[in-house]
Amino acid sequence: MWAVRRPTMTDIARELGISKNTVSLAMRNDPQIPLATRKKVNAVAERLGYQRDPLVAHLMARLRSTPGKGPKATLALLNANQSRNAFVEHPTIPAYIEGCQRRAGQLGYALDSFWMHDPELNGTRLNRILKARGIRGVVVVGLMKTNRLPHDFDEIWQHYPCVVTGVRTRDPALPFACVDHHIVALRAFEQALGLGYKRPALVLDRTIDELIERRFTAGYHIGQQSLPQRQRLRPFYDIDGARENPSLFHHWLEREKPDVIFTLYNVVRDWLCGAGWSIPDDIGLIQLEWRKDRPDWAGMDQHNDRTGEAAIDMVISMIHGGERGVPPYPRATLIGGSWVEGATVKGAC
Repeated sequence: MWAVRRPTMTDIARELGISKNTVSLAMRNDPQIPLATRKKVNAVAERLGYQRDPLVAHLMARLRSTPGKGPKATLALLNANQSRNAFVEHPTIPAYIEGCQRRAGQLGYALDSFWMHDPELNGTRLNRILKARGIRGVVVVGLMKTNRLPHDFDEIWQHYPCVVTGVRTRDPALPFACVDHHIVALRAFEQALGLGYKRPALVLDRTIDELIERRFTAGYHIGQQSLPQRQRLRPFYDIDGARENPSLFHHWLEREKPDVIFTLYNVVRDWLCGAGWSIPDDIGLIQLEWRKDRPDWAGMDQHNDRTGEAAIDMVISMIHGGERGVPPYPRATLIGGSWVEGATVKGAC
């Protein structure tokens, strides 16, 4: 029986009409290769099913570097969520992890995971562990309630290249990769208008909005500028209160009279259906973070897996560039969202 031939760097180079060396540098995210070329190389590699051997990649990295100072083929994923199991049980965080794992594997890196809220872990102990395991960079995943990182881990932010996913941190202000929340909200608004809705409304937890520096609200308010004043509705922010007492939501609904709602919460559908509203006949629903477990919803796919990929690219670039510590001007990578059709909105009028 003939063995299946695995694609090689030569195959990628031949398809793109570039040298094998250029392919090799691009797949290591070498900054001397233009970003557009790096993206093309990695897109072709993914399409062909190319996989790097992490042990070979690690060995070659050591051979290319000064003895004893070469980069190691391991990165740390630091779970900053309150839940120890957020990487597998949270509604959205596993998508970030999926992207991190995929990208790290493509570039020949292994990943070790740590829980920031482990009572037995602090910055000093984690620093010792990272050094012992030869880990050279950190990706922070899972911040959901704050954009500030605990000072107990300051020595990690000071001594390692660190990238945050999902949000922009303020204390310390680290490089980050996240969806462009402002554009997600604005594009959702535009989609709603294109479907014929006249009174779009935003239902969002205030803490989440503040966590992302009110970029959802900003996109929503920019969208409202195209509407007459009487059709510009006030958002509903008291999600926790409405979970305890749904009448808070229903009072707002009666006062504002929206015909479509942008939200992050599946429970909004329960509140509406429980009060006898029909979706989408009476009111439409648009999910601002579309999820595979609710495929019938219309909404914006934030592509959180691509955010995970971008974070890995950023931290590896920082390793190659010798960057560490809290930068004076943190870099950002913003990922665009895309519209997903669904049964929770009416067809175009």
